[in-house]
Amino acid sequence: MSAIAINHSLSLAPQSVLQRWRSPLRIGSVELSSRFTLAPLAGYTNLPFRLNIRELGGVGLCTTDLVNARAVLDGSRKTMELLATSTEDRPLAVQIYGANADEMARGAQWLEGYGATLIDINMGCPVRKVVRGGGGSAMMCDTSGTTTELVRKIVKAVKIPVTVKMRLGWDEENLSAPLFARTFEQAGVAAVTIHGRTRAQGFTGGVNLDGIRAVVDAVERIPVIGNGDVRTIADAERMLLSTGCAGVAVGRGALANPWIFRQLHSWLHTGAPAPHGSYGERLRFMELHLQRLIEWRGEHLACLQFRKVATWYCKALRTGKAVQQTLVRLDTRESFQHIVELLREAGPAPGWSDHDTSSQIPVPAGPIAHW
Repeated sequence: MSAIAINHSLSLAPQSVLQRWRSPLRIGSVELSSRFTLAPLAGYTNLPFRLNIRELGGVGLCTTDLVNARAVLDGSRKTMELLATSTEDRPLAVQIYGANADEMARGAQWLEGYGATLIDINMGCPVRKVVRGGGGSAMMCDTSGTTTELVRKIVKAVKIPVTVKMRLGWDEENLSAPLFARTFEQAGVAAVTIHGRTRAQGFTGGVNLDGIRAVVDAVERIPVIGNGDVRTIADAERMLLSTGCAGVAVGRGALANPWIFRQLHSWLHTGAPAPHGSYGERLRFMELHLQRLIEWRGEHLACLQFRKVATWYCKALRTGKAVQQTLVRLDTRESFQHIVELLREAGPAPGWSDHDTSSQIPVPAGPIAHW
């Protein structure tokens, strides 16, 4: 299927072309309510944010932050915090990483008992501390079959579906994703999510849609979910039509616009996107985010955690520098609520539009973007 040039936020493809994506997406025994999933972003897509996203609707699956299989078995306090979930947080994929097949298999078994809907094996993380231990993107450099045997062992260890998230390869000279996708399917993997960049790229440069298409063409039955640079309906349409992928995983685009899942799901099924978040809805989303962070980690740690996301909330709301400087130093819920009430009373800044906020959100820096 050839790529279609799209320069607008709304669909240009005939609805008949999109019909093939309207049936439910199945990952093994699990049927998703939507073909659009929340990709994991280290430090961001925790339980509070996932619950906020789920309440807006349109998301088919959420994935935890990546956790070390050995730390799962050790019961590490930090890891248990990352695994925090609830009955409303379903279906849920737990993403694990590591290079020891026995530890990974036993970790997967523990997570199955914990209530995970799926186990997702991370083979895409470019972070040095993950890669130097043989996990993440380093697993895509294996030529001995060790990686495939590790995957096969995990699949055999659990009854729930096992998926893999990976990049196109280590670098442009080593685009190993199609080969791995084919061998993983033979090993029993239920789906593959492919980020359309190499490890060498990190998050720079554009997503290689042809590379994702090569992965789609390499498998026989399992769904391939495309990932990378999807921030608008046009981006999602381009991903689906150019690659033939079965669904789309959205990460940074959901930080910019949490309403993107309900917009995409509505667009796919009706031809018209659901509304963007209004100014008041964005304020309420931000309030609820901090409230859930406090319920999760207590007021002090919640305020520290909120500082990481304060800048992109301020960009989306056009709050001005003074408010931003207050929120990036947030230390109490009371001071936060005072700011919110001032913003609510003042209303949106002149020229603010609910349609232009997604392009204003900076790419989150930190351990996921640098190594």
